[in-house]
Amino acid sequence: MNVNGGEEDSRHGGSAVTLQTTDQLIARCIAPVKNEFLRPPPDRTSSQNDDVSIPKDKAPVLAKEKKSKRQLKRERRQDQKSTKNLCPEISKSGDVNSCRYQDKCRFSHDIEAFKEQKPADLEGECPFLKSEGSCPYGLSCRFLGTHEEGKPLSSNGLERRSEVNGFSKDVQKLLWKNKMTFPKADAKLKSLGLLSKSKGNALENKDGGDKCVQSDDIGSCAVTSELENKDGVDKCHQSDDDDSFGVIVDSDSKLECSVEVLKDDDGVNRELESDVLCPLKRRKTAEDCAGVSVAGQNVDGSCIRSEPEAGTEAITPETDISLKSHLREKKLIDFRDKLYLAPLTTVGNLPFRRVCKVLGADVTCGEMAMCTNLLQGQASEWALLRRHSSEDLFGVQICGAYPDSVARTVELIEKECSVDFIDINMGCPIDIVVNKGAGSALLTKPMRMKSVVEVASGTVDIPITIKVRTAYFEGKNRIDSVIADFSSWGASAVTIHGRSRQQRYSKLPDWDYVYQCTKKAPKNLQVVGNGDVFSFEDWNNHKTECPELATCMIARGALIKPWIFTEIKEQRHWDISSGERLNIFKDFVHFGLQHWGSDTKGVETTRRFLLEWLSYTCRYIPVGLMEVVPQRINWRPPSYYGRDDLETLMASDSAADWVRLSEMLLGKVPDGFAFAPKHKSNAYDRAENG
Repeated sequence: MNVNGGEEDSRHGGSAVTLQTTDQLIARCIAPVKNEFLRPPPDRTSSQNDDVSIPKDKAPVLAKEKKSKRQLKRERRQDQKSTKNLCPEISKSGDVNSCRYQDKCRFSHDIEAFKEQKPADLEGECPFLKSEGSCPYGLSCRFLGTHEEGKPLSSNGLERRSEVNGFSKDVQKLLWKNKMTFPKADAKLKSLGLLSKSKGNALENKDGGDKCVQSDDIGSCAVTSELENKDGVDKCHQSDDDDSFGVIVDSDSKLECSVEVLKDDDGVNRELESDVLCPLKRRKTAEDCAGVSVAGQNVDGSCIRSEPEAGTEAITPETDISLKSHLREKKLIDFRDKLYLAPLTTVGNLPFRRVCKVLGADVTCGEMAMCTNLLQGQASEWALLRRHSSEDLFGVQICGAYPDSVARTVELIEKECSVDFIDINMGCPIDIVVNKGAGSALLTKPMRMKSVVEVASGTVDIPITIKVRTAYFEGKNRIDSVIADFSSWGASAVTIHGRSRQQRYSKLPDWDYVYQCTKKAPKNLQVVGNGDVFSFEDWNNHKTECPELATCMIARGALIKPWIFTEIKEQRHWDISSGERLNIFKDFVHFGLQHWGSDTKGVETTRRFLLEWLSYTCRYIPVGLMEVVPQRINWRPPSYYGRDDLETLMASDSAADWVRLSEMLLGKVPDGFAFAPKHKSNAYDRAENG
């Protein structure tokens, strides 16, 4: 037995105080690295909080004080007027007379002053020149020196031909004013008995978004009278987020529906619609059906498959179950044996998904978007639905607590976006989502789950899939009791994460329970397994143990080593070099600049998302350094030297070293730069909730 490793402190593994065998290290979930690469853990006693990264020659940045919305808006306007923000029209054309707003423009028109304060150009070529022929950022581009003289500075507009699912301004204005109509969703809600004429269809902050109140008239979403002032003008205000608007609800407004008040994480009381607003459909009596024509039959008595017209209530014959569950022909989607990249909040952005596509991913899914925020027209939320042309099998994931908001969201997505499937998240463990009744909170309300899936699948032709966890509380599994019904509700596939909500990401996933649920699922329901797939051996084992599994979803494994898709397809452990890993980061930066922009703002946005990703990639241990292959996702990496300086830098869990890596790709960070990763959860944290 090899002797390896040593006694470690609570945060790092690898100091050689007491030598341990490989089996002892694995039992303690410490990765067994070869002795010649081990090193003592760095001394960080002087700085316990290492999540803020600032170069040593710069003073630390204190936490920002909380500011009001009005103050933030004022500062944003002042910042736009400064010389560092050149008018986009002038930046594209290079002509100070090209802006139609002239002196009334919010941005600076001083080209010379802008050039004086503009940071130095970055090394490399403008990311737009090869793909689009000209740069849409013109003078603001940080690669201006590579633009050819004599050619126009930019193309017309900022449209990226390789990206789809852009957000129309006309649609956004309709959503801001609450005048968007949802005839299919409202008709389906009424047919299922989930829409009541006597009660306001409030969408106030249901899914964690801003407040928005809608009327319940079929085919309309007019703003209720409480939202209008005495002059009849809607009270709309711009929120803190750029390009996003919310609707103010009078504090003394009296809604006819019953509401319950929940306290958010920030201590603010918010109103949520009570369950009474979404009653289950009661069985129709003969008296109810008297004089009503039966939907689904022609005059000659032949059956048809059609959706009920807006404003009418369709009564489906109780004896014909097939018509009730499948009112229209659904599109088909096949996940079998495809490599499925999970929807990943923050890090699963479009540039990262492009990287995974290059490395072999077959199915990609956008980041989770909140239904209420989409219905309010928040541009930042709609940006999560964007799709690159290389994503040939692409879906979006939405999260909502109530059937009405989910139904209207899927109808809007089908109308405005190009997607192959829509996934409904019923497993998110984050407090702010669960406290709104969405995510894994739905696991405690199976009838609400049924209503959400039924109304979503009945509203659109796009396949509806769902993602769940084993249960809400650990040790109280319940998905096996309802999985047989998912298909009859209208779901095309279900992804089961082998952990409960209480576990979060701690402990190992229960794959035996995932297999049990898979074998109970009907044949027409595809089951996707999820949880700690980190090598081609993990993939093969799950497919061998349960052939009924359609595929396995890969989440954090792709964040730590996105070349896992290549490993699975080529059935090998890739001992990737530090240079090859750096090239993958270069691809991400290139894709990021194309997506977020090649100006200073786009460069820094790309840097932020790169740093978020680097907070995961540092957990990877090269194959050539391991005593035991493959690495497990729950093994803590000890402190070790790489085979070269770059590999050692990539192994660091210090945010300061992540910043140094970003500077190799995107130049020096600006003065006062600070970074703290948003995601601090990992596979070896304790379960602290519940």
